[in-house]
Order: sequence, then C-alpha cells, then structure tokens
Amino acid sequence: MCAFFDRFKKPTPNIVESPPPPTSGQGAGLQKPEYRVKPYFIVASVEMGNTTTKCILTGTNLETGRSYIINKTVSMSRDVRLPKEGEEIFGATLVGTPITKESVSELVRDTLIKCHKDAGLSITDDLDFVVRSTGVVAAMDSPDQIGDFVKSLANGCLMAGVPPKKMTPPMSKDNLPKKLQDFSFADKVTFCGTVAGVTPPIGSSGVEMVANEMEGELAMAGIKEGAKWTTVDFRNPCISIDFGTTLDGRITSDVDPKAEYPFARTIGNFCGLAGAIPDAIVRGTGLVQEGKGTALDLFGEKSIIGGLSRKKTAKVREYEEQIHETIDIRIVPPDRKHFGKVPVCADIAMESGIAMIGCDAGKDYSGEEILKEIGADIYRNHGKDVLTQVIDHVCAKMALRLVYVAADEGLIPPNASIGFTGRAAISGRKPEIIMEGITERGLFENPNDHVIFVDDGLARGAALMGRCMLSLGKPKEPIGGVRGGPCIMNRRMKIGK
Repeated sequence: MCAFFDRFKKPTPNIVESPPPPTSGQGAGLQKPEYRVKPYFIVASVEMGNTTTKCILTGTNLETGRSYIINKTVSMSRDVRLPKEGEEIFGATLVGTPITKESVSELVRDTLIKCHKDAGLSITDDLDFVVRSTGVVAAMDSPDQIGDFVKSLANGCLMAGVPPKKMTPPMSKDNLPKKLQDFSFADKVTFCGTVAGVTPPIGSSGVEMVANEMEGELAMAGIKEGAKWTTVDFRNPCISIDFGTTLDGRITSDVDPKAEYPFARTIGNFCGLAGAIPDAIVRGTGLVQEGKGTALDLFGEKSIIGGLSRKKTAKVREYEEQIHETIDIRIVPPDRKHFGKVPVCADIAMESGIAMIGCDAGKDYSGEEILKEIGADIYRNHGKDVLTQVIDHVCAKMALRLVYVAADEGLIPPNASIGFTGRAAISGRKPEIIMEGITERGLFENPNDHVIFVDDGLARGAALMGRCMLSLGKPKEPIGGVRGGPCIMNRRMKIGK
C-alpha cells in the first residue's frame, strides 16, 4: 500500500510565508505586539511595481534577528491618478498607465500614511528606516533613468513625513536612535555598499546593467532573510529569481571561506518578463479588466501545498508547449538595449563577464497578442480549471528554463542554493512543479536542502538592507559569507582597518 501511494509523492518545497509578529504579556487583554515592548528595527519597504504599489512594514527583533510583517498596504498601480495639466509624463507601467513624478509621489505618500495608520504606528516616532524600489521600467530608454523614478519615490516618503535621515546610512553609531545603538556594529565595520555579503555588479562604464538592479538586490537579500525560517543555508553561492510582473534576480559567486575579501561577486543577472506573461494569457479570457487585468486578479498569490495534484494531461502539455514557443529565454545578446521591454546594457554585461539571462515573449513583449489568443482558446474550450493548470505549468517551466540556462553556463555549483520569490513563481502549484524539474535535472543530491520559495521577498530584502546600512548584524545567525562557512564579521573588521 505504501509503495502505491509513494508514486503520488512529490518533493515538498520549502515555502516561507510571512508570520505575524508575536505578542508579549500576561493574561487576557494584556497581550501586546512584541514590537511594542522589545527592541525592534522597523522598516518600511515602499515599492511601485507594474501591477501593485506596496508599503510593507517589517519589524526585526534585534535580540533574535527574526523579521516579521507588521502590516501591508497594497494598491493596484493601474489606479494611480491620471496626469494633471502641466505635469510631465516620464514613464508608464507595462500595461500603459501613464505616470508623472507628482502622481508617483502622491501615491507613495498615501500608501505610506495608510500603512502606518492601519498599524497604529507613527512615521516620525516608530519608523526606523525606509527603502524604496520600483519595477516600473518598461517605458524607460536606459537603466540610468531609474534614478529619476527613485527620486519620485523618495519625494513621496518626504511628503508623508519621513525624515531624510531615515533613508540614508548614519554617519556614525552615535547618530543612531538609542534603542538601536546596543545592537549596531557601526563602530567596528563600515558599510561599503555590499548587502547580505554580495558586491553589486557595476560595468566598466560605471553604470548599472539592468534597470531594475535594485529590485534584484532586494530580492536576493529578502530570500536570504526568508531562509532563516528554514533549515536551508542560503548563503553564497546562490541564485535568486524574482517573478513579479517583470523579472529580476542575481547569481552570486562562490567564495573561499578563508579569503581576505569575504564578499561574493554578482556573476549573473536576470531581466525581462515574468508575471506579465500569465497576465497576457488571462486577458484573453475576458475574465479580467481589458488591457489592465492580471493573473493576480484571477488566482491570487497563495501557494497550494499538499493533496493529490493532478498529472499533467496531454491537453495541458500541448498548450504549455504552444505558449513556450513564444517565450524567449536565453543569454541576452550584446546588441540588445531592451529585453522584455526592460532597459539593459547587455554589451557591458558581456564585457564584464556577467551572464545576463533574459525572458521575453516575442521581442520586447511583441508576443502579447499571441498569448491573449491562446488564453481565449483555453478558456473558451476548456474553462478556468484547465487555464489554472496551464498557467502553473507555463510559469514553472519559465523558472526552470532560467535555471537551466544558468546551469548550462556553469553558474550552479553543487554547493549553490536557489531561491524564488514573486507571484508568478510562488502561487498555486508552481513551487511543487519547479521542485520536480530541479529534482529531475539532478542539480543537487538533496534538492530540499538547496531550494526555497519566499513571499514578500522585496519587503524582507528592504528590512535586511536597512540592517546592513546600520550595521545591525547577528554574528550567531550570519547572512553573509558562504554556505556552511562562519560569520564574516572579523574579516570585515580587518578590511575596515
């Protein structure tokens, strides 16, 4: 009987979901959130993406190093107010919603204020740090234009009442709030731009190679933080893949545990499209808003774990293969200035020895209409159930193809770890299908020790970036360094001297 059921067993993925903060106190009615009574580092992650605009408040217990989601405010980016007369339109979301500096700033301001108000927290008194990021890069001409957008995000934070000092590293430990000083190593180490033990990639020209580089940095850091809730040692070398509407992520190098310079290099980048591909498929069904609806509207972003999952039918396989004929996943050619509509400097990446792995549908999303037609056909002839299965398998295969390209480039050694975040990789049964593919490829002897799926990767990464900037380390629970290796604090101190 056991042998019979073993045939239906599949590798169980490590899925990390955001836990609420614990409470502290005694007796009914006396319980308080732990962040009210213990030393907590509270960070606001403010992110405007192509699909959603979020403010997520994370709190890190400085005694344990564990991070929790305190509150989350999410709005749809397509609902940003229309440009007013006299305002300059400087970009658009992937679905064409026009944006101005003023409209972005106001949306950020309102989202930030609402998030704190709903949590009962004060921006001036309780908030310790703010990190801004964006995935809205589709209408930009080059990666360096992202700076103007980030300025708009910063302006929105200032409009909400965030002091400028809460958006930049402190000059010294003495500049930190009293509650943080006992937990900071700012008097022993210097913040030199590395986050979670990884040096950012800068090409020979000194410019970033992909427009959403910061999102890739935050996703990597966030997955490293999320791994602390599992038994997976997600330290260098590692691969992080963020499947939001657009694709971002990084591949880091291995490091000799005894090397004087303890930081990993970024040796690979991911760019292009991710959730935009299932979004196009569902728009063909008529079940979501014309032109602006998303798969998120239809299916949500929760993972499905356990139960007997259905075997992939011939019909689902046929649609999956048909869709993947339109999906282009490969090393980005050096002559491309955009890939999946995301601005890139592919020539500089190649010159710098960095593998830029892209995902597109046609050329710069030219395959959108084909995807919509296939989505219409699936729903018209087979209904929502088959549509759900097709999208899960399509997205999982996208993730696997990205991993396989990295493997073929020799970028996934046996001691590497792979982490996924973003709705198009962690929702539905996608984690389960991805785990199957990684297992079948034989990349690791025990895949469960090397692969994780993490929700709210950007928010977790923002919390960790804030900790790095303020040198709020936890040597007994290191995030920097290499898999299986010691904390790198001592070597960082030597470098500082």
